[in-house]
Amino acid sequence: MKKLTQLFSLEGEIAVVIGATGALGSAMAQALAQAGATVAVCGRSRERGEKCVNAILAIGGNAAFFETNALSRESLENAHQLIRSSLGHVSILVNAAGGNDPAATVTPENPFESIPQAAWQANFDLNLVGGALLPCQVFGQAMIQQRRGSIINIASVSAHIPLSRVVAYSAAKAAVLSLTRFLAREWAPYGVRVNSITPGFFPAEQNRRLLFNDDGSPTERTRSILAHTPLQRFGEPHELAGAVIFLASSAASSFVTGTDIRVDGGFLSQTI
Repeated sequence: MKKLTQLFSLEGEIAVVIGATGALGSAMAQALAQAGATVAVCGRSRERGEKCVNAILAIGGNAAFFETNALSRESLENAHQLIRSSLGHVSILVNAAGGNDPAATVTPENPFESIPQAAWQANFDLNLVGGALLPCQVFGQAMIQQRRGSIINIASVSAHIPLSRVVAYSAAKAAVLSLTRFLAREWAPYGVRVNSITPGFFPAEQNRRLLFNDDGSPTERTRSILAHTPLQRFGEPHELAGAVIFLASSAASSFVTGTDIRVDGGFLSQTI
């Protein structure tokens, strides 16, 4: 049996975090670096990407930014080639890109039956196609060839129980869970593990307007969420670190694939 420090060490691993320019993606990238991985910070915003890289360098980690559009296979393939040539073979992939298109949010002024098809498509493109499908195809192919790798997709509590208002986002994230389980079965013979993490409610740019009023006071939705969360608070980005390091480590989670780890403060356990 390996020592505890060895179980969760990612020394020598090359990790790609797509969507590391967001709050949760950045926190997970920093966690992987702290565990010893060299991290390829991928996203569309160079400013936020370099901010993430600098945060990793400040704690003694290794990282580099690669400008990447997760919705473009060509962009992903170019990033993959650059990462392989400059850092080495990728063994860990975290798909943290995602978000909700406001045009698909159900409101009294925008009922379900009026949501335009383009808004549905935008949610599925961002959360399923760019948030899991294309990156898994591009980076997964190389992992199959090297016969090892860990892929971590980011789901949502709304993938398990469709939440009010964000119907298209919920459907897209449910598809991410389904894809994760499919790939776990298909790629297990090649030594590639595919799992997901379900974050609960973590205030970020994409959902802040639903959780807080313009004056900073909590919305009725926030009060409802916290009343349904046993720990009675929102999550903080650093609280995803344990789950992502566990799933990334081939020593700690070598027999774990097709699994979803919930980091939700008990939200999905609450019934009445």
